[in-house]
This record gives sequence, structure tokens and C-alpha cells, in this order.
Amino acid sequence: MLGTHEFPATRSPGGHGPTAAAAPGDAPDLLSALACIPRGRPAIIDSAREVSFGELASETGRLSEELRRRGAGAESVVALCLPRGAGLVVSVMAVLAAGGAYLPLDPAYPADRLTGLMADSGARWLVTTAGLAGLASWPAGTDLVLIDGRADATPAAPATEAGPWARPGNLAYVVYTSGSTGAPKGVEVTRAGVAELLQSHEGAGVAAGTGRRVGWNASLSFDASVQQWVRLLRGDTLVVIGADTRADPAALAALITGRQLTDLDITPAHLDVLLDQLEASQPGWPMDTPLRLHVGGEAISPALWSRLAALESTGAIQAVNLYGPTECIVNSTAGWISDSRRPSLGLPLPGVRAYVLDDGMRPVADGEPGELYVGGPRLARGYRGRPDLTAERFLPDVVAGDGTRMYRTGDQVRRDTAGRLEYLGRLDQQVKIRGFRVEPGEIEYLLRETPGVTEAVVVFRDDLPSGPGLAAYCRAGNGIRPHVLHESLAGRLPDFMLPSAIVLLDRFPLNANGKVDRNRLPAPGASGAAKSAEYVPPEGHIERMLAEVWSSVLGIDQVSATDNFFQVGGHSILAIRVVARLKREAMVTIPMEAVFDHPRLRDLAAYVDETLTRTASLHRHGRG
Repeated sequence: MLGTHEFPATRSPGGHGPTAAAAPGDAPDLLSALACIPRGRPAIIDSAREVSFGELASETGRLSEELRRRGAGAESVVALCLPRGAGLVVSVMAVLAAGGAYLPLDPAYPADRLTGLMADSGARWLVTTAGLAGLASWPAGTDLVLIDGRADATPAAPATEAGPWARPGNLAYVVYTSGSTGAPKGVEVTRAGVAELLQSHEGAGVAAGTGRRVGWNASLSFDASVQQWVRLLRGDTLVVIGADTRADPAALAALITGRQLTDLDITPAHLDVLLDQLEASQPGWPMDTPLRLHVGGEAISPALWSRLAALESTGAIQAVNLYGPTECIVNSTAGWISDSRRPSLGLPLPGVRAYVLDDGMRPVADGEPGELYVGGPRLARGYRGRPDLTAERFLPDVVAGDGTRMYRTGDQVRRDTAGRLEYLGRLDQQVKIRGFRVEPGEIEYLLRETPGVTEAVVVFRDDLPSGPGLAAYCRAGNGIRPHVLHESLAGRLPDFMLPSAIVLLDRFPLNANGKVDRNRLPAPGASGAAKSAEYVPPEGHIERMLAEVWSSVLGIDQVSATDNFFQVGGHSILAIRVVARLKREAMVTIPMEAVFDHPRLRDLAAYVDETLTRTASLHRHGRG
């Protein structure tokens, strides 16, 4: 049929053939495969310890038993607010073993957002640590489950399956994405959907071979993390990449070669800076086994696609582009870099139906643009507490006509004669920022709530001085300055949703229908950065050195000593570049957290000066 495609199995490079995928309704419990994995095999490796599958089962059993004792079970939502490490993985497994669904809460999020997500989800339990328990004002009645020092708790039966209290159709997790109405929306995913995700990855060769060492690189709040921790269920070893290592390209490259990773999931923006480090004479690179890169979260540029193809030709890597909305449970298609000369979403994963339809929901011919709809068994249940939005996005599958549903992605694509899908862009205003889905409407809503702001429009632009990102345009009363608006948003939104530029306008350009003409909004330029009230020239060698690095990385001509890195266009990926530049060009080594903790240039310079002084003192003491 024109415009439709269901690809039952695809191949992977290296000769790995497809495997059969059972229908999710007939699949055993999500955790049942753990019982067949040798207990001595390493399950989790983090910076502090190595956990065997036997130890994972025991630790999971203890925590899941406590959760059940406190009343958690099937359809219960249990929030997890934990640092990256083995304890986070154990907690995910424990919630699933208790029959419940986990809600990821990133400790880096603003307190108000954490409180809002907890309240909206209806979660009654919060698994956290004593140090993070006071991070936010949790809803009344929240049952805190502290995991500090639980290693020697009362023994319990090892958890290798959830038991009769959970069914394939029960919830596995609830993850929140940005919402166009000013509030994030929770996507509900079932246990069967997660099991089918792993089966389809095996069927497509994305997860192929045995004894793999898989890097857990994504935040638990990002749905790509699911395709990483789920690899435990086939006996692979999960290497948890700590926050410091994720933020330091040199440290990440060293971990890849030192731990001999075989698989790494990564966004294109993060991959760009990592490849620079790997190709800069990294000891042990390339490795004996090609590193399989699972690239996803945002569109791959033609330049990065070509770079990956060249690397693949040397045998250093194997790379696959993975695409899928959160509502379709992480991934729907896989495009091997070696299969196409230009960026491609590839072919549907086994069991996935991909339809390219016109405005009348009719299939279009190959080569013609249309909207992508995804059908098949691996769809989310819907949006938590939002039946109206669920009905709007999850529609009856009019192509299959078998009573199942399909999801309207909002992505415009076209299909080539080989069945591969090419991404053409969004049909609405939704964008991807460093792998996270962002609805500009949510940011606009919060800006309009700010006293003095009468109108706000947020758009994605690729002509910002600091690189592609969000730009906010506001009409506001006298006295409102961009840095004040940025500070207001920073208290309510995670880093990836903050605009790189905020521009104040007297009036918005309008189209013939009287609506804001987004295509005629002026380019922000350097003036769009939310700079300090007045220019203060950097003083001393360190401040001037930092100003030069910021100017180069952010693409702005003048940096004030009082400028805030994140208000003048900076974000986490650019912070990584700043740290790398300092290390490479000035022989100054600082953690990326220092940029977040000391965002003002003068404050960061003081931190660098203190670090250099302390290091010099240690060296003198060592020589003495």
C-alpha cells in the first residue's frame, strides 16, 4: 500500500541476523529473563563498585519487598530522585519487581518542577537519599523511602520477576515531556511495551551479540535511558556514566576505552564533542571491538552523518540512527549509517507500522511528503490524567482497520523507493533540544505569567551566536530586562528548556491574518543575550582568558565580567566545550559543575584562581 510500511526484521552490520520477537501480550513478565542469567556475571559498574547479577537480585528483592510492605503494587507510581549510580538502577528494578511504575525526577531540576511532577503523577512514594530528601517541598502524605545504607538490610528473596501482582498491561514507568499548554504531560508506558522494545531491538540487530558492555549515558528523565537499562534483561553489563564523566569529553573517552564499552547511546550534540576527543590520539582508540553508537534524540546533520560514515569505514565504530517519540516507547525506526549516504530515519523496527499520510489521512506516494503515523503494539497507554489529549494524539488505525491505534507524530517525512524514511521537520512548533522534546508553548506560558510581560513567542533558530537553540521574543513594560526574565525561567524550568536568547520588541511582525509572523522575527544576534545591566571589563589574566573562551564558544563579541554564562547563550553542551577548551589551551582542569555553580564570569575566574593556587601549593609540598 502506498505510504505504509511494516518491516518485520532488519539486519545489523557485522553479520548479526534478525531474531524472532514474541507478541507483547504473550511475553513473560518483564523481569523473568533475569532468572536465567548467571549470578556471578557483572550487571552494573559505576565509579564506586561493581554489582553482579546475584547481588542485583538480592538488593532489588530487599527494596521491592519494602515497597510492597508500604503498599506499592500494580499501577502504583513510585518516584525516584537519586544520583546516577548503581543505586538508581537497583531502584528502577525494585519498583518493577514490586509491580509498580517508576517516575523519574532529575535532582538537577528546579524544586518547583519536581514538586509539580510529583503532584501531577499522583505518586505516593519517593525513593531518594537523605541528602536529596529536602530538595523540594513534596506533596503532603509522600512516603519517603531512603536507600542510604540499605546494603545490610534484612535479607529478602532475590527478585527475578514481579509475580502475580503485575501483568504485561500494567504500567512500567511514567515520563514527562514538555506540554504546549504550560504544563508538562506524563506519558504512561506499559511493561509489555518495554519488553517489546527490547525484542524489536534484538530483531533489528540493534542489540546484537552477547556479553555487551552498555554505557548508561542518558538521564533517567529522558526516555532513551530505557533502551539502556533494559539491556540488563538480556544479560548485558550496564556501565553507569557519572555526571562528571558525561560532562567531560576527555573523561568520557577514557571511560569508553578503559571500560571497553561496546555500546553507547548518545545525542548528536554530545557525540560531536566526544568524537573530537576520541580522534585526538585517545589511548586505546580505536578499540578491538567496534563501538556501536546508538544516535538519537534529535536530527543528525549531514556533516555528522558523513563523519560517522568515514569513521565506520575504518572499523572503529558501527552507528545507527534511532528515531521514535516517547509515546511510541523510545524507538520506532532504525537507520544504519552504512545504509545511506545522507541522514535517514531508516526502516521501521520489527512490529512497528509506519504510515506516511496526507491531511486526509490517506497514504501518499513514495517521495511525497506527509505526516508520519506510527502503529503497532508498542504504543504508550496515553497521557496520565489527560483523556482529551490522549484522544487527540492516539487515533484509530484507519490504515490497518483492525481496531488498534496509531500515534500522530507531528513529524513530516517522505519515503524513498527502498522504504527508508527521511525526516523533513515538524508540522507544529515542537522542537528537540539536546535530545529532549520541548513545546515552546510551555515556555511562552511561563513568560506571559511574568508581571510586566504582555506577549511572548518562543521559536527555535539555527542562527543564534551560540549555535542552534531557542529564542524568546517578548513585549514587556519598562523596567523588564532580558536577564530578569531568564532568571525567572531558570527557577521553574530545566536547563534544556531555557532560551539561549531573549529579545524585547515594541511590536511583533504580523501576517495577513493578524497573527505573529514567526518567519519575520529578527535574528537575535549578540544583542539577544540576556547580558548584565552594564559592561564591566574583565580584569586580570584569568578573567580575560575566560572572556576569550566564552566569546569564542558563545559566538559573542564582548563578555562582561558580570555576565552569567547561561544568560548569554550558554547551556550544558557549551559548558562542556568551555571546560575542554580550558584544559586544552590553558592547562586548567575544572569540573563542568563549576560552570553551573559559578555562572558569572568573575565568580568562575575566582574559582579557577583558587584551584590553580591550591594545585600549585600541593605541587610545592610534594617537591618539599
